[in-house]
Amino acid sequence: MEDRFESTKKASILGIAGNIILLIIKAFIGFITGSQAMIADSINSASDIFASLMTFIGNRIASAPNDEDHNFGHGKAEYLFSLFISIVMILLSVKLLVDSISSLVHNHTFTFSWGLIIVCIITIVTKFFLYIYTKSAAKIHNNILLEANYKDHRNDCLVTIGTLAASIGALYNVFWIDGTIGSIIAIWILYTGIKIFIESYNVLMDVSLDEDTNKKIIEITKNYDKIKRVDSIYSTASGHKYIVVVTIALDGNLSTFESHNIADNLENEIKKLDRISHVIVHVNPI
Repeated sequence: MEDRFESTKKASILGIAGNIILLIIKAFIGFITGSQAMIADSINSASDIFASLMTFIGNRIASAPNDEDHNFGHGKAEYLFSLFISIVMILLSVKLLVDSISSLVHNHTFTFSWGLIIVCIITIVTKFFLYIYTKSAAKIHNNILLEANYKDHRNDCLVTIGTLAASIGALYNVFWIDGTIGSIIAIWILYTGIKIFIESYNVLMDVSLDEDTNKKIIEITKNYDKIKRVDSIYSTASGHKYIVVVTIALDGNLSTFESHNIADNLENEIKKLDRISHVIVHVNPI
């Protein structure tokens, strides 16, 4: 299997290259024809370039091994840079929404061009390829940066289909579709940006493990007859994985060696669960 960080690097480079090409042709056709939906789509491509660039930089930092200053590695860089991506997406979406509503209010018109149709088709095909490729890598490696990217590629396919509809509408002098589609694009970007922001923020604020994983940990402790009870389970995110601290109660008459042996075995079993990188078991004698 390809290395997690190499796979993310390749996906981000493909995203940057593809979006630069799309930005150029969208902006050229959009400004020539005056299509608000195509201009919005081109600005969306600009934000996609930024997103892919942040993915590249964030992935590079997150791939650095742990050191004296960062004992648990640099994994949170993924979430920090995905937070940057979400903020830019939110700011761009607000600007696009204002411009699109303004075009509706002022009955903005634009010139139909077959170039609009061709650009839309090229965009849909390119983004669909990037969506399939990036989604596959995101699912394999459980990477929030790639998840943000593949959702963005998916959204671009859908909104460009809307831009295509607006372009066809112009052929029949129906121009309100253009501003409407531009507004929908803006709202979609806003929604996606907020979702990514919330997910990244939660991890950066040390969100705990989900309830199902906590239950699995408790079930593992039940395999040890000498564990009297589980006093607490604390966890914090470190990049895409978690650090878990479990406090268990053991008979105080057990030897130090036996208590440590139980703790070590429990740590190794819990570490086998998904998304757990480090486990610390603390023993309370009773």
